[in-house]
Amino acid sequence: MLRRLPTLAILLLAACTHPPTPPTPQICLSSDGVPTQTLPHTRFTLAWTHSIEKILWEEDWRLDAGQMVLDEARVRGSGAGMEPAPGARLVDGVWHYRVVRREATLPLTHSPFTAGYTLCAAGRCRPLVEWLPGLPEIARVDIGGCATAAPK
Repeated sequence: MLRRLPTLAILLLAACTHPPTPPTPQICLSSDGVPTQTLPHTRFTLAWTHSIEKILWEEDWRLDAGQMVLDEARVRGSGAGMEPAPGARLVDGVWHYRVVRREATLPLTHSPFTAGYTLCAAGRCRPLVEWLPGLPEIARVDIGGCATAAPK
């Protein structure tokens, strides 16, 4: 004689036989006093204007194994503290260079005394203050890996 398992028993058995899905790695923006925000992608470009030379600087970052990895940087000129890196190539007036740099987190200083950062992720470029609503006038912002709940 065949016995049928109740539906609840079948669901419990199914849940026990499948390992939980690991959390999806994401990049978090955090600063004291404001809610942490996640970026819509694990890659982003950070851009800012040098405070003295007024020259645009861009860096391409990605999350890899819980660390921030700098892949490439671009500087639209040179000047005080902005000499092109060894091996840099000049393309249409912009110095491009690759660097090997890994950081647990990328610390930034937000302040009214310099031009703000622009952060581009998943095709959206916005000032850093728009990614972190309510950011105080002077603040430290950390960009780093965070784990979120597994997709359901």
